[in-house]
Amino acid sequence: MTISERISNKGYEIYQDMLEKEVLEGPIPSHIAIIMDGNRRYAKEHGKDVREGHLEGKERIRDVLNWCMKTGVRTLTVYAFSTENFNREEGEVEFLLNLIESSLKELSEDPQVIQNRVRLKVIGERDLIPSDMMETILAVEEKTKDFEKYQFNMAIAYGGRQEIVGAVKEIAERVKAGELNIESIDEDLISKYMYTSDISDPELILRTSGELRLSNFLLWQLAYSELYFTDVYWPSFRYIDFLRAIRSYQQRSRRFGK
Repeated sequence: MTISERISNKGYEIYQDMLEKEVLEGPIPSHIAIIMDGNRRYAKEHGKDVREGHLEGKERIRDVLNWCMKTGVRTLTVYAFSTENFNREEGEVEFLLNLIESSLKELSEDPQVIQNRVRLKVIGERDLIPSDMMETILAVEEKTKDFEKYQFNMAIAYGGRQEIVGAVKEIAERVKAGELNIESIDEDLISKYMYTSDISDPELILRTSGELRLSNFLLWQLAYSELYFTDVYWPSFRYIDFLRAIRSYQQRSRRFGK
């Protein structure tokens, strides 16, 4: 390492420490949701195979979960696999699902996850998930179901519109059966039929890779969420990028229309 590189790295460390101190003195969002985007473009720009990009992206999930625990963010939700992702090439779909499954297994066995009592949960259309993968999901959820300090949610086979349609159908069935009066339908009731019925809405949603769209993610839940977009590809997402997102959240005035 050259002298200039050492000076640059030291300057980076000093800035990161200063930013961390500033962020920890402000309000911390209790729930952050992330659209993890850019694995394939990252791989292409670095001359790597697409699967290498996904593998590096997988490791970033563990890092961000640790950063959440470090800063006091109680709930983290990541968009791992959308319903639209099933339209990708069969080999990539199989690879991604296997990668996600192994990630969940590893997290459930991670000493930090156990020590910090992180509850693991999957949200999405479970009927679309392969049966062997569902067995792993159910085992992971059962293992951590009594953990209450932090929560990590992984959206798999997830689509925001599909979630809303499913909730409407369930409510309609109850009305049809005479179990529910139409006049009793309100926002709170609809929220109870969402995959996230036992999870608070995210206060901050961030997306990596520079894309400025939400891609059918948590459409009902993000009504009052702050949005943050960064050009950084997901595998390159750093602690300093995470801190910058929280600082941006802290600089905004959350009036909820008042």
